[in-house]
Amino acid sequence: MDATNRHPGTAHLARYFTYDHLPANLQTVSRLFHDLAQDLLDLLPDGPELTVALRKLVEAKDCAVRAKLDSREV
Repeated sequence: MDATNRHPGTAHLARYFTYDHLPANLQTVSRLFHDLAQDLLDLLPDGPELTVALRKLVEAKDCAVRAKLDSREV
């Protein structure tokens, strides 16, 4: 995810949307959030609301990835 030339807070959060380090079954879930985050970065200017949106999206991504992990345990 390219967040160069963005506010440091935006760039800091953008790094949490990488997914290539995850196993393939988790990448499918995480990629959805990456793509949405990238769309937001493409559409919106830096600012407090974008920072909050990205932070909440990271939280949602983490929950979805954990849900996928839990589904493997069944």
